[in-house]
Amino acid sequence: MNALLSLLLTWIALQASLRRDVELLIDGGVVVTVDPHGTVHDPGFVAFRGDRIVAVGPAREAGAFRPRARIDAKGHLVMPGLINTHGHAAMTLFRGVADDLELMDWLKNYIWPAEARNVNADFVRWGTRLAAAEMIRSGTSLFVDMYYFEEEVARAAKEAGMRAVAGETVLDFPAPDFKTAQEALQYTDGFIRRWKKDPLVIPAVAPHAPYTCSKETLLASKQLADRHSVPLLIHLAESRDEIEQVRARHGTTSTAYLQEIGFLEDRVLAAHVIFVTREEIDLLARAGVGVSHNPESNMKLGSGVSPVPELLAAGIAVGLGTDGAASNNNLDLFEAMDFASKLHKIHRLSPTVLQAREVVRMATVGGAAALNLEDQLGSLEVGKKADLVLLDLNRARAQPLYSVYSQLVYALKGSDVRSVWIDGKPVLRDGRLLNLDEPAILEKAREFQRRIRASLMPAQTRP
Repeated sequence: MNALLSLLLTWIALQASLRRDVELLIDGGVVVTVDPHGTVHDPGFVAFRGDRIVAVGPAREAGAFRPRARIDAKGHLVMPGLINTHGHAAMTLFRGVADDLELMDWLKNYIWPAEARNVNADFVRWGTRLAAAEMIRSGTSLFVDMYYFEEEVARAAKEAGMRAVAGETVLDFPAPDFKTAQEALQYTDGFIRRWKKDPLVIPAVAPHAPYTCSKETLLASKQLADRHSVPLLIHLAESRDEIEQVRARHGTTSTAYLQEIGFLEDRVLAAHVIFVTREEIDLLARAGVGVSHNPESNMKLGSGVSPVPELLAAGIAVGLGTDGAASNNNLDLFEAMDFASKLHKIHRLSPTVLQAREVVRMATVGGAAALNLEDQLGSLEVGKKADLVLLDLNRARAQPLYSVYSQLVYALKGSDVRSVWIDGKPVLRDGRLLNLDEPAILEKAREFQRRIRASLMPAQTRP
C-alpha cells in the first residue's frame, strides 16, 4: 500500500512539474474562437502569458497549465475582443445634436459649424474618454478613429488600455486644429513618429474623402502612409451627393477616381463603400483595399446599403463599424452585428443573406483583416494577442443556447459584457471599468452638453 501511495505521489509530482505556467486561465465557459474552422469549445479554456494567448482548447485540457490566477467562466461566453473599424470617437459629445437629416445637410449645416465652435484638444480628450468607456463596456478592444487633435485620441486610448488606429483627418478647408492640408500632414508625420512603436496605438493617415481632398492632398497622404507603412483611412462612396460631386469635378465615380490617381492599395481602409459597381468591387479586391461597413449610420442618414455580400464574395476583407455617435447614435458593436445581418436580409428579401457566423467574423477577424492585422488580432488562437471578452449567459435573453453565433448576433447585447482583457491586461472586471474615472467622464460630458447647446444657433438647437 505504501509503495502504491509512493508511486501515486511521484506521478502527481511529475504531472505538476510538467504543467506550464501561465498568468491567467479562463475556463469552464463557452469559448468561441472565431478561428478559420469556427471552433467552439463548450466548455473550453483560454490561457495567456503576458500579452499573448498560449493555449485554447476544451476544458478537460486545462489541467496542463498552472495559472497565477484562474477565472471560472461557467455560465459565460468567451470570445475575441470586437474591432470597430470606423468612427470619430470624440463625437460622442455631439450625440443627438442633429438628427433625421440628409448627410450633406447634416455635415455642412450642423456638424461642421458645431465643430468649428466647440472642438479643441480638451473636447477631443473628454469625448474620446466617453467613447472608450462606452466601447469597452460593450466589448470593443480596438477602434479606428478619424478626427482632429489625434494626439489626444491616442493618449485617451492608451489611458483606457484600448487599442486604437488613430488617423488625423486631412481636409482642403480649415479644420478645428489645422487650417490647411499641408499643416495637417506635417503634424501627422510627427504624430506617426511619436506613436509608431506603441503596443496599443497605431498611427494612421486619414484624408477625409475624395470630395473634400484634392488630388494633391490625396497623393501626399498616400505618400506619407507609404513612407511610414501605416494605414490609410478614407470615407469612400458614402452618398449619392458624393458621387455626383466627384463626377462633376473629375468625370468619373469616387472609386474609379481614386484608382486613376493611384491612391488605392492594400493599406487603405475605406469606410461605407455604398455606391460601387461590380467592376469597382473587383477593382477594390485587386488593390487589396479593406472595407468598413457601417450599417446603422448608413440607415440613419438614409445613405444606402453597401453591397457587402458582393464585397465578401470578391474576397474583400470587410469589418464592422459604428461610425461616430453623432450619426448612429451609439458605439455598441453587438447592435451593429444585429443590424448588419437584418439590413441585408430585408434589402435582398432573403433570410439566408449575411448569416450570423459571417457577421461575427466581420466584427472580429474580418475587421483585423481589413487592417492587415489578422495575424495578431481577431480570434482566440495561440500566438495572437490576448484581447478577449467575457459575456454573461445567466440572463433571460441568453437562454436557451442552441447556436452561439445566433445568440451573439440576434440576442446578446453590449450590456451583457462582464469583463474585457486587452493586450493581456484587464480593462473591465465584473462590470467595473479599471482605467477610467467614469463618474468624472459623465459629469464632464454634461458640462460639454451645456456648452455646446449654448454655442449653437437657435435653428440648430433641437429639443
